[in-house]
Order: sequence, then C-alpha cells, then structure tokens
Amino acid sequence: MRKVFIKELTRLNKKKKNIYLVINDLGYNVVEPFRDNYPKHFLNAGVSEQNMMGMSAGIASEQCHTFVYSIANFSTFRCAEQIRNDIDYHNLPVTIVSVGSGLGYGNLGYSHHALQDYALMRSFPNMLILSPGNNNELINSLDYIIKNPQPSYLRLDKDEILQSSDEKKILVRPGKLLKIINGSKNNAIITTGKTQEIAKSMIKGKYKDYSLYSLPAWGMKSKKIFFDSVRKFNNIVTMEDHFLDGGFGSWVNEILINYKNNILVRNKYISSKSIYDVGSKDYLLKKYGPK
Repeated sequence: MRKVFIKELTRLNKKKKNIYLVINDLGYNVVEPFRDNYPKHFLNAGVSEQNMMGMSAGIASEQCHTFVYSIANFSTFRCAEQIRNDIDYHNLPVTIVSVGSGLGYGNLGYSHHALQDYALMRSFPNMLILSPGNNNELINSLDYIIKNPQPSYLRLDKDEILQSSDEKKILVRPGKLLKIINGSKNNAIITTGKTQEIAKSMIKGKYKDYSLYSLPAWGMKSKKIFFDSVRKFNNIVTMEDHFLDGGFGSWVNEILINYKNNILVRNKYISSKSIYDVGSKDYLLKKYGPK
C-alpha cells in the first residue's frame, strides 16, 4: 500500500499544487517519487515526531494539505499532544499516514505494533479515520480527503499486494458501507482495513450466509450515518486488526447502544496476548488474530 499511496499522492499534487509530504527520517525506497517531483514540498523532520507534527500544522495553516508519513506508533503515541493541540484543535488539513497496521511489523515486537492507534485517534473530535482494505479503497479514500481537507488518520497495511477484485470508481464517504460480497440482506460482516482478506475466507466457511462490507472511512462525526447504514441488519460481525477496547468494534458497539436497537453484534479482533510474542505478521495473525 505504501508505494500506491506515494504514486497517488504524486499524481494528485500535479493538480492541487499545495500538497506537502513530511517524514521523520524513514520511508526510503518508497517516498522518492514524490520527493524527486516536488523537492520543495518534501521535508525530512528527522527523528523528532513532536516537532514534525507542529511543523505540519504550521504548513497546513497556510492553505496547504500536509501528509505526515511514519510507522504507526511513531506518528501517533509519540506525538499525541501535538496532534491534539496543534492539528485537531485547530481543525487543520493534516493527514497522518501510518504504515504497518495491526501486527504489520510483527518481527520488531510490541513497540512497533499498531494495536491501540484507533483508540487514540478516534478520541479526537475532528479526526476522520481512513482505513482502506485494498488499493482501490486507498485511491478513492485519498480522492475524498483531498476534496474534503480536514484532520485525518490514514492507516496503511505494510503489504504492497492488496488488490481489489474490482478497480472501478467507488464513493468513499464517512460512515458509508461498501459492499464487497453480496449475501444475506439480514446478516453482515463489516471490516475496516487489512482484515477484509480474512473476512473473505470466513464468508466461505461458518459465515457463508453473510454479506461482506467494508468501512474505509469513519470517526466521531459519522456515527449517525453509519447507524442508518446498518439498522436493517439482524446480525453484525465486526472485524479489525486492533484490540477490542477502543477499536472499531468498540466504536460500532457504542453506536448501537446509543441508538437502542435489537441488532446482535459479535466482535473479532487481535488478542491482547499478542503483546508478549514476536514473529512474522502471518504467524501472529494466525495465533492471535480474528477467528
């Protein structure tokens, strides 16, 4: 997804001319196409995440759209105060791009896992979460956020091969479901991000009578829109590569409780026991992932 993101960002800046990319001394062999085409719009802030966010907020305050690129935990927890006070509070068009969703950097251990980032980022009132499940959703999520600049969190899987079976134009809108596999009108699996691929295999098994939906854009301001999209279902299964507490499933549960309904919800997520184990992403997902 990283290379697709950079390719698309480079293309978009040909029209917009106001896009900046800021990194913190990583992303090499990925970010070069943007850097080479727009050297004056590319900044390396060094290993200084707090400064990186403050700098990005300053650029965004001058009618620009700043994209801040880093490994997930570095661009969230290490600079949470600056995200809260500099970006979200001032409602600035800064898109925080995190790479390595869930257990993507499994071999580097818990310090590099992105398992609590939803919990942090969705607590900011103006923040929109963008968590595409394939390259097509990524391209169309970027199209949406460029046309609707605001504080946003773009969560990318580390893998480069995440093709969609359908590359047509799709409308990514906060809180709006995208149908992936048609099935029952009453039962649905709803995923956000990487776990779309896991859900596809489950549709062939014990959830074979379910439809599969993706929600690549969601946040605090899209709760009512989401509820209107799911109120027709009797059963919902949520799926994510994040802990349950504060995650996507928790977000869904809060909405359904708030709007009082009879929908039965089951949540699939990453077990918190994963923090004590080190291994490849595939190994950790098989052992601790949604089942």
